[in-house]
Amino acid sequence: MKLSIAQSTELWRLLADASRLRLLLLLEAHQLSVAELTEITGLAQSRVSTHLGRLKRAGLVQAGRSGGGALYSLSPDCGRASELWAVMRERLEDPQAQLDRERASEVVRVRKHGQTWAESVAGRMELHYSPGRTWEATARALIGLLDLGDVLDVASGDGVLAELIAERARSVACADISAKVLGAARRRLGDPRNVAFTQADMSQLPYRDASFDHVFLMHALTYARKPEAVLAEAARCLRPGGRLIIATLSAHQHEAAMQAYDHVNLGVTAEMLGKWLGKVGLDVELCRITSRDPRPPYFEVVSALARRALA
Repeated sequence: MKLSIAQSTELWRLLADASRLRLLLLLEAHQLSVAELTEITGLAQSRVSTHLGRLKRAGLVQAGRSGGGALYSLSPDCGRASELWAVMRERLEDPQAQLDRERASEVVRVRKHGQTWAESVAGRMELHYSPGRTWEATARALIGLLDLGDVLDVASGDGVLAELIAERARSVACADISAKVLGAARRRLGDPRNVAFTQADMSQLPYRDASFDHVFLMHALTYARKPEAVLAEAARCLRPGGRLIIATLSAHQHEAAMQAYDHVNLGVTAEMLGKWLGKVGLDVELCRITSRDPRPPYFEVVSALARRALA
């Protein structure tokens, strides 16, 4: 959404206040009343009401009814402030915000005193912290089901995926264009016997044809000026029966929000990705949007699974 200079200045001023940022972070996770926000933050009730009024006029928060009172929450689209808030929220973390969240959880628990924790967050459980219940813990519990053989991790970054799968693979080849990032990956993994690190451009991979049982392209395509060339290289490296696993941003229009991450394209539709995979000779088993960010601007992720046919 295009903004005038006056509108842009107004939004920057709105989000330049620490108290309003605290309220936004709280309302991102919970529906809360003015009284509850006052209790959590320690701010005067009149200040909370004033801040909420400004945030509501800007389209950042909305009010719903519960019993006899209003409960405030973050607006689904955040109006014209969505892109600016998304950029700020991505980098925003503060001890005060963490303390606020802990207080809010207790306030909500007391409000819903007749329910168990699971009942109180049913339908949005993935948005709330619970000891030990993380996506990483889930992934590590499930990884034992896999037998990955020889793996290529394209645009491997600092080795997060390699660390996760190394024990379930015969070998893992990590390829990334950045020597500094590969250095971080080496430090993360130590000296594993079955992981190798290679500095390489993902559109010109230095591996022989049909060398791998699985090739991963995890959030790599947004860094590719020619995604089709990257897919062709990945397909070339697959053995007959081997699989290509992809996760990438779905096509979007939030160019400003992406500048901080050095993306060179604005994602790809599931339909287009499926066509490209077919063109490089792979059979598509899955290609669709599989997740949506819970906060503005609500980026969506396309996942794809494609197999090279047996000879």
